[in-house]
Amino acid sequence: MIYKNEKGFTLIEMLIVLMIISVLIILIVPNLSTKSEEVYEKGCKALIAVVQAQTDAYFLENSSYPETLDNLVSNNYITIEQKTCPNGDTLKIDGGTIVVDTEVSSPS
Repeated sequence: MIYKNEKGFTLIEMLIVLMIISVLIILIVPNLSTKSEEVYEKGCKALIAVVQAQTDAYFLENSSYPETLDNLVSNNYITIEQKTCPNGDTLKIDGGTIVVDTEVSSPS
């Protein structure tokens, strides 16, 4: 008796698996790119809240708001990296309020 080794996948089975994987990739990848924009936006809002809290702490200790973020950096309230959002937008102080500097911020 001769036994045939019939283990393995047929070409059709392999093509079906590749098609399913391709469809999943096509559906998932576009959703990931829009999520990164949301993450950067939320990260910038969180950074603004942190820097605003440090600006208020500076006000409580010095009875005046700092003129620039460099004053907060030099007095160790924030780090130099905290002057810029993860998406590249630069922060500035406007009358004691932290805002995104629209003149310097990167195009989105």
